[in-house]
Amino acid sequence: MITGQARGGAGFDLPPPERLVMNILAKATALVGGTMVAMRRMNAPKTKAFGAAPDIPEAKSQGIMTLKMPKATGWERGHVPSCPLGLKVNAFAAGLEHPRWIEVLPNGDVLVSEACQMPRPTKGLMAAAAQATMIEARAVGASANRITLWRDSDGDGVADLRETFLENQNQPFGMALAEGRFYVGNTDGIVAFDYEDGATSLTGEGETLVTFKSVGHWTRSLLLSPDKSKLYAGVGSLSNIGEDGMEAEEGRAAIYELDLASGQSRMFATGLRNAVGMAWEPVTGALWTVVNERDGLGDETPPDYLTSVQDGGFYGWPYSYWGGTVDDRVEQDAAMVATAITPDYALGGHTASLGLCWMPKGTLPGFGDGMVIGQHGSWNRSTLSGYKLIFIPFADGKPSGPARDLLWGFLSEDEKLAYGRPVGVTIGPDGKSLLMADDVGDVIWRVTGA
Repeated sequence: MITGQARGGAGFDLPPPERLVMNILAKATALVGGTMVAMRRMNAPKTKAFGAAPDIPEAKSQGIMTLKMPKATGWERGHVPSCPLGLKVNAFAAGLEHPRWIEVLPNGDVLVSEACQMPRPTKGLMAAAAQATMIEARAVGASANRITLWRDSDGDGVADLRETFLENQNQPFGMALAEGRFYVGNTDGIVAFDYEDGATSLTGEGETLVTFKSVGHWTRSLLLSPDKSKLYAGVGSLSNIGEDGMEAEEGRAAIYELDLASGQSRMFATGLRNAVGMAWEPVTGALWTVVNERDGLGDETPPDYLTSVQDGGFYGWPYSYWGGTVDDRVEQDAAMVATAITPDYALGGHTASLGLCWMPKGTLPGFGDGMVIGQHGSWNRSTLSGYKLIFIPFADGKPSGPARDLLWGFLSEDEKLAYGRPVGVTIGPDGKSLLMADDVGDVIWRVTGA
């Protein structure tokens, strides 16, 4: 059941003095930001940078970055996201604490990682203002640091068993299971635990297989290779455009490949500012990912994107975006820019596209093969973008048409309130549904045929 009350959890348990300062700063930011938003909205692009051949506006360095984020409220009782005719949506699980990612086990149990970006010391007023805005929106706060297990015993589409599967982790995100080993993508590395079929909890320290730098873009998504011999992990950058120096970015802005037999890891692809969701496209066997691009150049510049990932490929960050378009705020490396790969499909500016899964034809009525993407939503443009679950049709291994909305209605009409924000998405245990994590509503939504 959805409680009908807005949660006051993640992001709202700071000590009283710090909370007061953050509240004052958030209000001041909203006041100043509102003026900046109004000014920039007058010159905002009329079309979205979307699709295989996007119209990307010329970059305009903002100086003072646009800050616009709705207040997080959660869902009132009986209020659910909207979906297309022929589909229906219900809460599979509720009462979570910032649910981010979902993993379905072979026996049908559903695992959900609950974690949040932690507050950290900031450099300068702009960074402090951005963090205050994030806290107000429940995007930054206390982290539950656990994985919960949900079981739908009677098959009615609503979980009736909840167990704490694993706790005391370090901002857990991605999960994977192979050959009796359960893998967790903590922000500081990949940890493996022994797993027995049907287990409802895991104990012990686990075995650390590879370590990553933490802080900055903290999520560590995981994806097994089709033969389950390798594990892929997304590791985002520390900063927006390398402003803390490229030494601090070593080993980041990449997708890693871990060989599970040898334990050896390597960077599979680089120049990906924040690659989060990953999925395999079955026709070509290619790895695909969604990437969050840089900020401060305009509402649609550059767009976040969906792309196939080439082994050894470089995708531009921080020197360039959308292939060879140079970001002149960054000290350049012409040789690297010359090798930058142009992504396959633009997803709009600052949509914060995080979740990704392959959905085969027949999963939902009226939808063929394609990729499903959870767009967490913008915080730094004059008109909000994202805040929905979308579908990109595929044919012959490539995107083949415009995006279709699967879930929407996460925002109030005036864009001042956010009832929810989409994150991870996966195929449900029955193979005829989608499960999507909502880290503001604290719900796992289930989408099926009506």
